[in-house]
Amino acid sequence: MHAQMMEYNSEKENLVIPAYGRHVQSLINYTKTIEDPEKRQAFAERIIVLMMQMNPQSKNIQDYKERLWKHLFRIANYDIDVKPPEGLIVTKEEAQKKPAKIPYPISKPRFRHYGNNVHILIEKAIQIEDKEKREAFALTIANYMKLAYKTWSREHYVNDEMIIGDLHSLSRGKLKIPDTASLDILLNPKVKKKRSSFNSVISNKDDNNKKQQRSKKSSNKGGYKKKW
Repeated sequence: MHAQMMEYNSEKENLVIPAYGRHVQSLINYTKTIEDPEKRQAFAERIIVLMMQMNPQSKNIQDYKERLWKHLFRIANYDIDVKPPEGLIVTKEEAQKKPAKIPYPISKPRFRHYGNNVHILIEKAIQIEDKEKREAFALTIANYMKLAYKTWSREHYVNDEMIIGDLHSLSRGKLKIPDTASLDILLNPKVKKKRSSFNSVISNKDDNNKKQQRSKKSSNKGGYKKKW
């Protein structure tokens, strides 16, 4: 009786997409050998279901099923006679297309610690004609600037006056917000709610005190008796 020789993975064909494992790749290769078109199509669709079960957390991703079909064709080296979902084109040439390059800003922005998006927002805010909307947008940008500064420079102290000054400088003096404005809304959203609830409590206490004083005054009226 001959001993069975062990087969090492290093001796097998390379995995095209290792995330799916060798069994999925073997099933896809077997699909190529099925002669009946209907059985071959049904077998391929079963493999897609199996691939979905391997990553159930990704089902909510848009176009996830189409991505699985592209992976199936890729593992099969685009040499498999099955039909992908309607409207999906899967070819080797299509897969080799490179996405368009994302344009990066060439100029070096001032105050780089705020990020390039802040500069874009400031330019958009400057173009707003309505004064109230422009000031509200500027206040939102200033809050974000303080949040960004404290996120990346935690060891440095930052105050509202510095943020307001930087916003004034970056906008070339076109955006202004009141010096008394609070820039802690994004850092601590509960601050605003606490202040409003605290003010309401204080106002209620004042109203109650005023009511008590009024009731005392009304009770004293006519209550004075002259002693003989």
